[in-house]
Amino acid sequence: MALGTRTPVTSPAAPAVGSPAEAAGVGRFAPSPTGPLHFGSLVAGIGSFLDARARGGRWLMRIEDVDTPRCVPGAAEHILATLRHFGLEWDGDVVWQSRRQAAYRAALETLRDAGHVFGCACTRREIADSALARDGSRVYPGTCRNGLPAGRSARAWRVRVDGVVTFEDAVQGRCREDLPRDVGDFVVLRADGCFAYQLAVVVDDAEAGVTHVVRGADLLDSTGRQIHLLRLLGYAVPHHAHLPVAVNAAGEKLSKQTLAKAIDGVPPVRAWVAVLRFLGQNPPDELARMRLAEVRDWAIANWSMANVPRLRHAPTPALPTLSDGTAVSHATRE
Repeated sequence: MALGTRTPVTSPAAPAVGSPAEAAGVGRFAPSPTGPLHFGSLVAGIGSFLDARARGGRWLMRIEDVDTPRCVPGAAEHILATLRHFGLEWDGDVVWQSRRQAAYRAALETLRDAGHVFGCACTRREIADSALARDGSRVYPGTCRNGLPAGRSARAWRVRVDGVVTFEDAVQGRCREDLPRDVGDFVVLRADGCFAYQLAVVVDDAEAGVTHVVRGADLLDSTGRQIHLLRLLGYAVPHHAHLPVAVNAAGEKLSKQTLAKAIDGVPPVRAWVAVLRFLGQNPPDELARMRLAEVRDWAIANWSMANVPRLRHAPTPALPTLSDGTAVSHATRE
């Protein structure tokens, strides 16, 4: 698979020098449009929102639609409408990964020019017997690392890994990942022509000047790979905080595949209070009787990352539903 003509990599965008927002940092929320928001999505959204706003920083919105085969038509618009309905207001324009292919290609070409990536001819079937990685994928055995087998052509592009990545997570503590053992050389351009999540998220965060990544602990095992890419591309490594993931009664992460219920059927104030309790913020009982703006202001003023449970997952609480069948209307794509 040819990479095409080289496009220069631009310097990461950042808040104005000396501005209060620059000093306070930049956070973001980046949902994938594979279905409606559920309680687990709202936990990540509110957690990242509160962390940014409590520091007086900016909070950005990105739709992670780079994996186009998994995207559901209309889901992104519904997600944005739901976030507005729940009082979550972001700074600037929404960023759509599907419109940023040139930026990802430029980053890939930079990695190629430096010898950090290689073409891979392997199919999934050919590496199916490899060891399991932490995230359930297969550890790449290195088949094409030193050159393609005779008569084979590249289907995908992988980045070379080496060494151990360690980082301090504000919730999960000190984390360590031996990349060759735990992951292996990983894909940055897939066989179907889609750029991999790992590359896209690194480029997006760096170019947006993101300084604080607050998200679910289901992505904790991706962090070592992303830090590796950040360093290869010469970007600063942001602060990380991986919040507990909401799971159902069977211990499964809430998702479209596990039939998680959409959050837009829950009264916003009650949902906020449930999220705050889930994140260990100890909201007073009277908060459930306040207006949404008052709940949001209380949450910002009292936010404490130190109170978030040091867990990778926790049970989803029972949630009330709207009695009048009110639904969130779709928003126009920005």
